[in-house]
Amino acid sequence: MKVLHVSTPLSWRGGEQQLAYLLEELPTNDVNQMVVCPVGSAMEDYCKRKSVQYLVFKKGFLSDLFLAKEIANICREKKIDLAHLHDSHAHTAAVLSCLFYGNKASLILSRKVDFPIGGSLFSVYKYNHPSIKKIICVSEKIKVIMAPEIRNKSLLAMVHDGIDLARFTFQNTNILRKQYNVPADELIVANVAAIAPHKDYFTFVDTAELLLRKNFKAKFFIIGDGPEKKQIEKYIADKNLQKNIILTDFRNDIPKILPEIDVFLFTSKTEGLGSSILDAYACRVPVVATAAGGVPEIVINEKTGLLSPVKDFNQLAENVLRISADSNLRKSLVENAAFFVKDFSKENTAKKTFEIYKGVLSR
Repeated sequence: MKVLHVSTPLSWRGGEQQLAYLLEELPTNDVNQMVVCPVGSAMEDYCKRKSVQYLVFKKGFLSDLFLAKEIANICREKKIDLAHLHDSHAHTAAVLSCLFYGNKASLILSRKVDFPIGGSLFSVYKYNHPSIKKIICVSEKIKVIMAPEIRNKSLLAMVHDGIDLARFTFQNTNILRKQYNVPADELIVANVAAIAPHKDYFTFVDTAELLLRKNFKAKFFIIGDGPEKKQIEKYIADKNLQKNIILTDFRNDIPKILPEIDVFLFTSKTEGLGSSILDAYACRVPVVATAAGGVPEIVINEKTGLLSPVKDFNQLAENVLRISADSNLRKSLVENAAFFVKDFSKENTAKKTFEIYKGVLSR
């Protein structure tokens, strides 16, 4: 089986990490994999380091058309069976490769965002193009959202994202406490996510502000980087909370710093699944989250974490207080979550994806 993965972002976020896990875990004796990604992207760097077969394209004006031609050429020359499309631009380019360049490979699409298909005729067309043989949704919620615009409902499948459970073997390292001089009597409340609109860090800041008004002793950490960083910094400054809310920028030591977090505060307003929550589970960190998108499929309220309505900073703050004050609740949540997360391994995700590949080819 020959599989071409198409990934178009320059950055490295959750989707790129899931592709990396597939590259690592799909059975090499059955699957010959290749990647197409942009010049200078984080995925190109990964492929170089891991000796993965790859080709690059230049992003820019009309890059979807150029990529479409490249996909068609690769599929023809390498006799590709399946092209797995990991984002919207990859999807567009692959459909164009069929339309304009005669690409005959079967297309499989990953869908990780929890908003409806765009209303344009081309958006509807590309999701229903006959070359699309399967749409792998990251949660059941995404399947429900996708269904109204997909004529053949049997194309929709669900495979939850997985994580590398072996990464999370560290004990409390106190890295953050030492680096940012967090006193011993203050808790660490944090989120690890890109500073992007759908992560809704404004609600994170509002929650922190309310807790601090209640004399809650804590430092709040925003661990990540992204396009809304300046807006969030200004919002924090306008509330005069610079000493209490710390932006660390992107860090590559997440497995080491996660175990010292006292409460993982996840405030997204839209979310496909929320795999960073699974990371927190693996590190035995209690989770307070919004019920956005597919999050309720992994945060089982009162069992593996505490859920709040989207944007409800009052309820989020109340849940942080509950977890912090009730040691029995905290112990119960982290133990249940640590058991629950074992089903969300990268190996299981790859196994389920491989079964989808085989099912498509068998037809």
